[in-house]
Amino acid sequence: MPTRDDILTFINENPDRAGKRDIAKAFNLKGDNRIFLKDMLRDLADEGLIEKRAKRLARKGALPHVAVLDITGREAGGGLIARPAEWEATGEKAPEVLIRPSRGATGPAPGIGDRVLAKIFPSPEKTGPAYTARIMKRLEHRSDAVLGVLRRTSDGEWRIEPVERRQAELVVDSGQLNEAKPGDLVEVEITRAGRHGLAHASVRQIVGSIDSEKALSMIAIHAHEIPHIFPEEVLREAEEAKPATMAHREDWRSLPLVTIDPADAKDYDDAVFAEPDSDPSNPGGHIVTVAIADVAAYVLPGSALDREALKRGNSVYFPDRVVPMLPERISNDLCSLKELVDRPALAVRMIFTAEGRKRSHSFHRVMMRSAARLAYPQAQAAIDGAPDDKTGPILDAVLKPLWDAYATLRRGRNEREPLELDLPEKKILLTPEGKVDKVVIPPRLDAHKLIEEFMIQANVAAAETLERKRQSLIFRTHDAPSMAKQESLREFLRTLDISLAKGAQLKPGQFNQILKRVEGSDHQDLVNQVVLRSQSQAAYSPDNIGHFGLNLSRYAHFTSPIRRYADLIVHRALIGALGFGPGGITPDEEARLEEIAALISATERRAMVAERDTVDRLIAHHLATQIDSEFQGRISGVTKSGLFVALATYGADGFIPISTLGNEYYLYDEANHALAGERSGKGYRLGDIVDVKLIEALPIAGSLRFEMVSEPRPMPASMRSHHKSSRAMRGGRGKPSGIPRAKRRGRS
Repeated sequence: MPTRDDILTFINENPDRAGKRDIAKAFNLKGDNRIFLKDMLRDLADEGLIEKRAKRLARKGALPHVAVLDITGREAGGGLIARPAEWEATGEKAPEVLIRPSRGATGPAPGIGDRVLAKIFPSPEKTGPAYTARIMKRLEHRSDAVLGVLRRTSDGEWRIEPVERRQAELVVDSGQLNEAKPGDLVEVEITRAGRHGLAHASVRQIVGSIDSEKALSMIAIHAHEIPHIFPEEVLREAEEAKPATMAHREDWRSLPLVTIDPADAKDYDDAVFAEPDSDPSNPGGHIVTVAIADVAAYVLPGSALDREALKRGNSVYFPDRVVPMLPERISNDLCSLKELVDRPALAVRMIFTAEGRKRSHSFHRVMMRSAARLAYPQAQAAIDGAPDDKTGPILDAVLKPLWDAYATLRRGRNEREPLELDLPEKKILLTPEGKVDKVVIPPRLDAHKLIEEFMIQANVAAAETLERKRQSLIFRTHDAPSMAKQESLREFLRTLDISLAKGAQLKPGQFNQILKRVEGSDHQDLVNQVVLRSQSQAAYSPDNIGHFGLNLSRYAHFTSPIRRYADLIVHRALIGALGFGPGGITPDEEARLEEIAALISATERRAMVAERDTVDRLIAHHLATQIDSEFQGRISGVTKSGLFVALATYGADGFIPISTLGNEYYLYDEANHALAGERSGKGYRLGDIVDVKLIEALPIAGSLRFEMVSEPRPMPASMRSHHKSSRAMRGGRGKPSGIPRAKRRGRS
C-alpha cells in the first residue's frame, strides 16, 4: 500500500495524470484498496495538503498544469526564468519556472519580457526553480509600455505619474512629448534607466484627457492589454464577407422566433419560440426552440477573423463602451438576428414533459427570420396586461406560449435545485457626457429568467449531443467548493448556529437550505456573500467535471458565439459532428483544445478584472469632489490589514486601514470574517452596515479610503470565547495562536 508521502510525491511529479483512477492504476490498487485510497485522499484534502482541480488532484498552492507565464530573466546557465502572470496566493512570492527548450519550435525564440502559454511540470532538481515549463504558444505582450498621466512640476520638469501606484514616476524630455499636454493619459516607453534617479521615457501614444471619464475605461484596456483595435486584415475579411445562403440549411423563416434582449442591446444572437406538445404521450409538455446566430458561417478556422477572436477570447463590457470580440460588420450586421431579416442560425428543438424534464432534442442548421425584436420590460409588460403595438399582435400566438413553457421548465429547475444566491447586480448609468449619473439595481423580471433558463437548456443539449457523438469540445465547468473552503464556511456558519453537513459531496441544495434559513434576517446579505466566497471559479476545459452551481453533469457554452469564443468552438464541433456542411471543427483545433480553453479562461478573468477596475475608477472620479462626506455602506471584505466597505449608493469598495479603527488591539478572525477589539470584544464583521467618512479618492488608481464613523458592535459569544482562549494560551502577551495581532494607533 502506498504511504501518504508516496501519494503526495506522485501527485507532485505527475500533474498531468493525477486523477483518482491514475493514482489507483499507478499503485495497482483494486477492490477495497480503492476505498482506502479514497479515504486517504479525503484526509489529505481535509488537511489542506491537496486540492481538486477539474479531474486532477494537485498539491495545495501548486501551479496549474497549464498557465500563462511572464518571462522575467535568465538563470546562471542562460535558461529563461518565468513567473505566473496571475498569482492569487497573497503574501507569498510567485514561484519561479524554468523554461525548457520546445521541440520542433518555429518562429522567433521567446525572450525576456515575453508572455507565453505553457505546460507546467515540477522540477526534478532539488535546487533552483520549483517548476519547469514547455511553451505551447507565445502571446502578445507589451512588457515595456507604461500608462500614466503627464504632469509638469513647479520647476518645469515633465513627469509621468503611472496608473500603477507601485511604479515609480518617469521623466519625459521635452523633445519626447509627441504633442502630449499636461493632464493627458499617455502610453510611454522607457528609453533610459540608470542605477540612480528616475528613469526617462518617451510618449508613444496619447490615450485621452484624464479629466474625461471616458478615458478611465481606456486605462483598464491598456493596463490589462485588451486588444481594442482590429488589424486591417481582420476588418478587410469582415467587409468582404457575403451573406449566408440556403446551402446546407433548413428553411425556418416562417417560424415566429423572437429576440428578447436589454433595451440598449446592439446585437442579437439568440431567438426563442415555444408551443404545446401535441404528442398524446406527452400531456402538458412543451416544445422549446432556441436559435443562435451562425457565427461559424463567417468566422472560419485559421482565418484572420478567427485568430483575432481567439486573441480577444470574449467581448469586454464597460459602462461607456464595448470592446467586441468580432468587428461590427459581423457582430452587429451579418450575424445579428435582426427583425424581419433573413439570418443563418444553429437551432435546437427541445421537448419537455409537464414536470420540466427534457425528453429529447435535435439540432438544425437553418435560415430564420426574427418576427419581432423585444426588450425585457416590453415583453414582461405584455404578459402583465399592458401590451403595446408590437407585442399586442403576437401576445397569444408567441408570448403566452413562451411563458407557459417557462412555467414548465421552472418545475424542472426547482427539482434540479441549482445554487440560488441573492446578489443583486448594480448597473452604472452615465450622462451623455460620460459622467456617472446614478447606480441602479435593474428589476429581475420573469422575462430575464425565461431567457436564462432557455439558454441553460440549450447549452446542456449541446454538451449532451457532442458527448454522445464522442466529439471533443470545450465544457463550461464549475467545481464543487474545495474541502478547505467548505471547512472555513462550516466554522463561520457555526457562529450563527447553522450547521453544514460534513463530507466532500455537498450539493447546491444544501447551500440553498442555508440561504432560505437566513432569508429576511439581518444575516441574509452576510451569508450570501460568504457562501459566494466559498465557491470555486468557473472555467473552460476539454475535461468534463460538470457544473456545480447549476447542478448539471454536463454543460457547454453554445448560446453567445458573437461575444464568446468558447461558444464558437462548440458551434464548430456541432457542425462537424452532425454533418452540417462547411465551418466545422478542424483536427488542428481538436488537438489544441486544452490550449484554447486555458487562453479563453484567462481572457475571461482579464475582462472581469478590467470591468471591475473601470467601475472603481468611475466611482472614485465621481466622488473626488466629496471628500469628508459621510456615506452608508456594508463591510464587503475583512483582512488582517483592515476593512473593505462597499457604498450602498454606488457599490464601489473603499478601504479602512486597521490602524484607524480605535485605541486597542484588533484581532483578525479569519473564520468569522471579523476584526474584534482585544479588550472590549467589540468589532466589525463582514456584512455589517456602517457609516463611513470619505478621506481620499484617487480616480487614476480607482481607490477610495474611508474612516470609520460607526462604533464597533459586540461580537457573538462563540467569537468572544475564541478570543479569550487565544489570550489565555499566550498568557496575555505576544501573538495569539492562529490569529494575527497588531498594535493599532488611535484615530488621528
